[in-house]
Amino acid sequence: MILLGLTGSIGMGKSTTAAMFAAAGAAVYDADAAVHGLYAAGGEAGPRLMSLFPEAVGNDGAVDRAVLSRRVKADPVALATLEQIVHPLVAAERAGFLDAASTSGARVAVLDVPLLFETGLERSVDAVVVVTAEAQVQRARVLARPGMDADKLALLLARQTPDADKRSRASFIIDTGHGLAAARARVEAIMAEVLQPGWKPT
Repeated sequence: MILLGLTGSIGMGKSTTAAMFAAAGAAVYDADAAVHGLYAAGGEAGPRLMSLFPEAVGNDGAVDRAVLSRRVKADPVALATLEQIVHPLVAAERAGFLDAASTSGARVAVLDVPLLFETGLERSVDAVVVVTAEAQVQRARVLARPGMDADKLALLLARQTPDADKRSRASFIIDTGHGLAAARARVEAIMAEVLQPGWKPT
């Protein structure tokens, strides 16, 4: 099974592109959705975070991500502790997904991970697909979201590997600034290439 890492900065169209890979026949793992599940009522994260961040965990075990974010934002030690708890849970979810995808006979699996480079996960995939768009397109998309402003965007971008760096490390690039049809054609071309007999990652 070929494993592709899919990443891109906020507002680049990564989620839409992931859906295109799924439509093209790939098994797609959504890291954000996995974290949401872990933080939801009944998820595995709540009980493990209760003693350390009680203000962020409700009576039903659900984790309030906004409260948790505020708690760790200015505290590197707390952030490191959080990551030590959550990252293994996410890794276990991801491993379960890959086992299921392999068992089902999937030929291509895509890991949709926003912080692919930041977490070093690019070393575990066969090739990296970076979703990009021009800076003005990205900015317009993000600022159109409810509750978003220029300051919040700047903070988010500061946490992410710069787009130019991501593109320089990519095996494949998908520019979503040219419309859905062009992005879909690029996804299909990538799928066709990696499924060619004898394809090797570069």
